[in-house]
Amino acid sequence: MDNLQKQFKKGILDIIVLNLLSQNDAYGYEIISQLDTLSSGYYLLKEGSLYPVLYRLEDKFFIESYRKEEPAERAVPRKYYRITAQGLHHLDEMKEEWHQFSNITNQLLKG
Repeated sequence: MDNLQKQFKKGILDIIVLNLLSQNDAYGYEIISQLDTLSSGYYLLKEGSLYPVLYRLEDKFFIESYRKEEPAERAVPRKYYRITAQGLHHLDEMKEEWHQFSNITNQLLKG
């Protein structure tokens, strides 16, 4: 993967993760699996790439985490993430910016 493609993916992860969490609470591996499945493998992340995104979003109060006890198959509670009201507002702003950015960029690329 070239450097430009890596930078594009890195720059868009916040909006993608917030959008996923706006639909359902999820734990880290579940987010990784959803990204992989929904993007047909394009957004195949390692945990080391996802968790800094989650921690950054949590530090900005866009998401929050909580522990959830799973049925008997697991003794350790999983750490789930959910979007906050502030995160939903930020997601709406990011979507608006994304649409403007992509529309203008596509116009310029068409010539």
